[in-house]
Amino acid sequence: MTSRRHFLARSGTLAAASFIPCKAAEPVPGSVEELWAGFDPRRDPLETEVIREWKEKGGVFRQVRYLIGTFKGQPARMAAIYGFPEGATDRLPAVMHLHGGGQRASLSEVKLLVARGFAALSVNWGGSGNGKAPFNTVEGAQPGDPNTDWGAVDPSQLNAQAYSSALPGPKQLFEDREHPGNNNWYLLTIGCRRGLTFLEEQPEVDPARLGVHGFSMGGNLTMYVAGTDDRVKAAVPAVGGQGWRWEAKEFSGGKSRPQMAIQGDVELFRKTLSFESYAPLIRCPVLHRSSTNDFHGCMDDVYRTNALIPDQPLLYSWTPHLNHRLSPETAVTMPLWFDHFLKGGPALPETPASELVFDGDPVLKVVSAKHDWPVARCEVYYSVDPDPRARFWRSAEVTGEGGAFSAKLPLHTLDLPLFAFANVHHTLPKPESMAELPGGSASIPEVCLSSLLHSVAPAELKEAKAAVTAVSGPLIDDFAHGMRDWYQLNAGHPSLVQKWTRKLTDPLHRGPAGAKLNLTLALPQSNRLTFVIVENEWRGERGPRRTFACVREIPGGVEPQSVTLALADFAGLTEKDGTLASWDHVDQFGICAHHEGSGIPSEESRWNGPGAELQRLEWV
Repeated sequence: MTSRRHFLARSGTLAAASFIPCKAAEPVPGSVEELWAGFDPRRDPLETEVIREWKEKGGVFRQVRYLIGTFKGQPARMAAIYGFPEGATDRLPAVMHLHGGGQRASLSEVKLLVARGFAALSVNWGGSGNGKAPFNTVEGAQPGDPNTDWGAVDPSQLNAQAYSSALPGPKQLFEDREHPGNNNWYLLTIGCRRGLTFLEEQPEVDPARLGVHGFSMGGNLTMYVAGTDDRVKAAVPAVGGQGWRWEAKEFSGGKSRPQMAIQGDVELFRKTLSFESYAPLIRCPVLHRSSTNDFHGCMDDVYRTNALIPDQPLLYSWTPHLNHRLSPETAVTMPLWFDHFLKGGPALPETPASELVFDGDPVLKVVSAKHDWPVARCEVYYSVDPDPRARFWRSAEVTGEGGAFSAKLPLHTLDLPLFAFANVHHTLPKPESMAELPGGSASIPEVCLSSLLHSVAPAELKEAKAAVTAVSGPLIDDFAHGMRDWYQLNAGHPSLVQKWTRKLTDPLHRGPAGAKLNLTLALPQSNRLTFVIVENEWRGERGPRRTFACVREIPGGVEPQSVTLALADFAGLTEKDGTLASWDHVDQFGICAHHEGSGIPSEESRWNGPGAELQRLEWV
């Protein structure tokens, strides 16, 4: 690895992308178009500084900094990682990666894209406001390396209140008035759009083939950049970038708090900074990756937001049951999307066609798009919970073949809304790898594409004369379908694995008064298990979020055995919580080899032999 701190300049670069605050007499921007009308991301020289360069596994990689602009008389500079395939002779398509909150520029993301034939840039937007390490330095940075330096402003998470505000302040552009330019997202979008300028000025890059993707807060920035910069030819937001975050929702327990509590003028925020105001301006294909129970990219509002994107290819890929995590079949859609739109590779199958009809029970009919990649299976999920963060997705029994499927959605009441969607899995021509990413799979045989979301209000269900055929009973799960209604964390690590379900929040499976949980399992060798209950997850309108745990030493044996758990067995993680008083507000149930709230240090969690085989969970 060599260290080469020098500055690159390109002849013909126009001068100054510096932000010039408007005069007090000028009106405050009242729309996205007005907010961005005076900004030219190409106007300033980049003054690119190469801090370090090295070659690795067929790629050339550089740690760099570039000028974002000048704010309040002080320069702001962005640290980043840039890479491209060694020996490339043709101009390459390029992708900019935008990291999530609390994270940093990712060398791993750059390596993944370079290995697939892209040039790639990962910007370090979350670096500290003073340019000093070690706060959020780029991945692989060395002591003393210059970091992102925002100068006189600070849109990093050290100034977190400014993500939900346009109010004036000492680290904002305007100290004398409320203005959308004071918001962190505005400044970060400037920094990211300057990243596109960096990419288009690299001699290896074809400036007509630029893409952008990001996760969580990076998903937000993906939508901001795609909505303001027509240089973006393909975009992949993930678990972020959904509108109406300022809006309180009506749920069954009452009105929820908004995802984002806006400080100051909510209408100004909505018109200039909220994603539903950016989506209509996006002029490139968009693939949205997410998890069905994501706290940050709420499913219903993702569809609601993206429906405003005009006349562009649009796909969804949802990982069921998870929050802020992606399955390999969902994750792999990102590089495949860029392969097609930036490199001319095979197109992904189109969104599966779906129709909700009523034949006694509601029935979801699904037809997969015709494609060279054969359909491996179709999964249909439905729920009666209005809260997308906490809802349990029931798995429907799917019938059909040859790309045409149907599934009955049995209901237990017509007094709750119905939500339904399908995941269609296609077999890839060859397994894909994302092993360059931490925890990434080295062999992904399928890709998951999701249908649109169907939503039916109770009044519509009654008008359609939907049947009521589902009946609650003591059985929660007989595991005949394996872990279909569960999700696992730390799978493959026996001493740390956690198995979770939201099934107990479903009215069909909610615990009756006075009932106990009974779990039948096979455990060849003696081990310790921690059983965990989470109350009111994301449901602040219903009560405080509380977690309760019960630790049991389970003797091993050749015969299945039962573990019975009463309310009083679950102790709150804080003394004031006491013990679990009721099953009524349970949202999650976990069976954990280790849980951080159990009071048992992780280093004392040792697992003996094979994992537990879950056979039956029921109320007794």
